[in-house]
Amino acid sequence: MYYADIKKADVANGLGVRVSVFVSGCTHHCKNCFNEEAWDFHYGNEFTQNEIDKVIELMDHSYVAGLSLLGGEPLEHVNQQGLLPLVKVVKEKFPDKNIWCYTGYKFDEDVEENMFENWPETKELMSYIDVVVDGKFEEDKKDLKLRFRGSSNQRIIDVKESLKENKVVEFKLK
Repeated sequence: MYYADIKKADVANGLGVRVSVFVSGCTHHCKNCFNEEAWDFHYGNEFTQNEIDKVIELMDHSYVAGLSLLGGEPLEHVNQQGLLPLVKVVKEKFPDKNIWCYTGYKFDEDVEENMFENWPETKELMSYIDVVVDGKFEEDKKDLKLRFRGSSNQRIIDVKESLKENKVVEFKLK
């Protein structure tokens, strides 16, 4: 897996101050995507143990609320495989910090009904993720007043509650 950027103090992509990993590779190609250069699966640098260690170091501050995974597309299969070691370590070292994942895929239709069945990594990855912001960015539904999403079709989902209740449960923003 490759990554485009690691931000050490991101306040735009989830509640609180966050460390954000922008992965490379996306097949959605949303019109007017904010991170079009990250569509290329080999854009940026290889994500190695050094980057995992860097993310852990950046998160080891009381003011950091959690980790955000963005892209590109974190839920492309190769990216799930690359992110799984990271999220495992984050949850081991920082069980009280949350993990947000931004995806163009729909949580119920694509992730649960397709990826859960076809890719063994997906269920395990989702067991570490607390919040998913799902749905492709849609230019005609762009709304700058929305918190933590770019277009009104996108949902902010409480992953744990959704999996427990077997239906999409929206995350309550505070």
